[in-house]
Amino acid sequence: MARRDAGTPFLLLLSLLLLLFPGGTLGCASVAVGSPVVPLGSAVTASCTIQSELCHGLEQGKVRISWMLDSKPVAGSQRQGLGGTEVSNLTLPRFNRTQARLWCCVEWNGTKQRVGMAEIRAGYPPAKPLNLSCVLSLGDYGLTCQWEQGAESHLPTSVMLKCAGSRAQEVTGCTPQGGQSRCTVPRRLLQLYREMELWVSVTNALGTAESEHLRIDPMDVAKLDPPTLQSIQSIPFQTDCVALAWDVAQGTEHMELQCELRYRAPEDSDCPRSGCHQVTGIIGRAGAAQRCGFLFGTQYHFQMRCRRSSASAYWSAWSPGKSYTTHEKAPTGKLDTWWGAQPARAGGQLEVQLRWKAPRRHEANGRVVGYRVTLSPRRRGRDPPTVCNTTHTHCNFSVPAGTRRVYLSVYNAAGESAATEVILLERKGQPLARLWALPRDNSSLRVHWEAPPAPVAAYVLEWQRVTSEPGHCSACWQMEHDGAATEALIQYGIEPFQRYNISLYPLYKDAVGMPIHTTAYSQQKSPSHAPKLHLKRISKSEAELCWEPLPVEMQNGFITSYTIFWANSIADVASATVNPSLSSFVIQGLKPSTLYKVHIMASTVAGGTNGTILTLVTTVLDDTEIQFLFLTLGLVFILLILLLICFQKNERMKEQLWPSVPDPANSSLGKWVPAALPQEPLLVPAAREPGPAAISTVTVLEGAPGKPPGKEPPALPAAPPALPRPYVRQEGRG
Repeated sequence: MARRDAGTPFLLLLSLLLLLFPGGTLGCASVAVGSPVVPLGSAVTASCTIQSELCHGLEQGKVRISWMLDSKPVAGSQRQGLGGTEVSNLTLPRFNRTQARLWCCVEWNGTKQRVGMAEIRAGYPPAKPLNLSCVLSLGDYGLTCQWEQGAESHLPTSVMLKCAGSRAQEVTGCTPQGGQSRCTVPRRLLQLYREMELWVSVTNALGTAESEHLRIDPMDVAKLDPPTLQSIQSIPFQTDCVALAWDVAQGTEHMELQCELRYRAPEDSDCPRSGCHQVTGIIGRAGAAQRCGFLFGTQYHFQMRCRRSSASAYWSAWSPGKSYTTHEKAPTGKLDTWWGAQPARAGGQLEVQLRWKAPRRHEANGRVVGYRVTLSPRRRGRDPPTVCNTTHTHCNFSVPAGTRRVYLSVYNAAGESAATEVILLERKGQPLARLWALPRDNSSLRVHWEAPPAPVAAYVLEWQRVTSEPGHCSACWQMEHDGAATEALIQYGIEPFQRYNISLYPLYKDAVGMPIHTTAYSQQKSPSHAPKLHLKRISKSEAELCWEPLPVEMQNGFITSYTIFWANSIADVASATVNPSLSSFVIQGLKPSTLYKVHIMASTVAGGTNGTILTLVTTVLDDTEIQFLFLTLGLVFILLILLLICFQKNERMKEQLWPSVPDPANSSLGKWVPAALPQEPLLVPAAREPGPAAISTVTVLEGAPGKPPGKEPPALPAAPPALPRPYVRQEGRG
């Protein structure tokens, strides 16, 4: 029995191998499909035919045919065909896979065996290529064309660039490699200086698509090498013009070329932007050209490019840059000035703080060497006295009292400008009614104001960054020459999260108006830190807190409020909002002898920042209650002291409370001795037996009336009066 069970798997394996050999099951089945390549989403039909006599192991019994799409079972219909064959037909209404295998299976010994297969692919017809363009290289005269591929077809596709001459048949110019969308047509297939037709053809099993046909002369799309700038020189008689000379690329001397020149100063933006000047319409074969309108004493960067004089020709690359600096001449124009003046401590002098703006680039005419301030304008043959000669744009100097005019000039290596007259007007004019500032972006502020009733010649706008340490920006000002203006833009020296003091001065015809001030931020955020709380005083129901205002550098904006939060151990949280101008706050309604945790939050319009936690404990009693308690104890103590003093001073009260007992040793009885006393032996007290002493009679002597008891009058030299002799009887033992 065991041997029979062991031989069963071997027989199954042997039967399976027979099915797989030619003449087995794979040789007895055939699968046919309507089309191996179909449009994606369309129907697919297939049939499977089984010839039982050719299938070993399937000669006996009924054949059952089934289908599988990859590994998924699909249902088909089965019928008996001609010649004893079994036929199964299958229809897939929507084939949504780009590639799949369709298997025909038969059941053998209870398992499905694959006996036939057909591979099906699905996709789309090829899309039309777009934007075909070509460039001719003059190095090897190969025509390189590129295009944009259409949508993915999901099918194997062949792409070819085809070309045809005016008298030549259509040929394949080139075939892109590796799925690229560009290829190069060799020189042997090109017809230079003649029109050719080029297009891209894309083919797959579902169809063919072609791009738009491009008709060009290959020489019209030739990309030339850039020219070379040889020299740049200033023209002596026309000082704002320069002459340029260049050489065209080798091999293009015989061509009609059109060239362009571009140049920029170092301060300008890059050439693809608006900062680059461009000159067009230059004839390349000329080799030289002139251009005017350059600034004096300015370095420029020049580049040049050329192309064939054809509408469809490509520009060459820009030539390597060449720099040139134009020659200088004396500065021109007037300088914007601003001043401050005050009497000097030493009499007879006036201290002047003069500031000015550097000349604009088109007025400087070169590199500025320095500035000169004189007390009178310069005349021929005579140099006026100089009070300041500096390379900066500000100067402090002293002039005689009563001086109302000074003269400022700028000079470079080529000469000195005409003097700018500075009139030192008094600051007594009418101020403006209102001034405010708003941020335009993170690095600029837009300032607005209301114009005064009197006509204004110009405005001077000043701004200073507010810091904890004193500082001054000498360049943070600007002049608005339009007296009718009501707004200005500050763009210099503005940083986010910094406070600026802004002042505006109206300039009248004969005076300078008093300034008006405001403060502003270009951008705000929450404070960097919150103030540190300090406990000023505390009681059983109140706690007074104080804090130091934040340094302006840490505020990062206008402080809108302070918020105080406090909570006890059972999480009873309370808060109060405090005006930003205050620096102390009293928390009321606290519980006696309770621990509280307190912190402060400083807020701007952009958010708030919490401070560190302060822990405090309320007292059991208030200060007034403690004072009252100490006062009461003090009064009681004082009262006790007074009573003791009174007791010491008042003898009657003392006698009532502590009566005086007379000393028997000082009584008259103690001093009285009888005339004859029997001689008795002296007894030692220690030897006598203890026993009670019996007193038979006690005589009390009354003192004189009016004398306080317990006090004896002082002894007098006279003889004492006779006193009665009391008798005290002592009885012995027994």
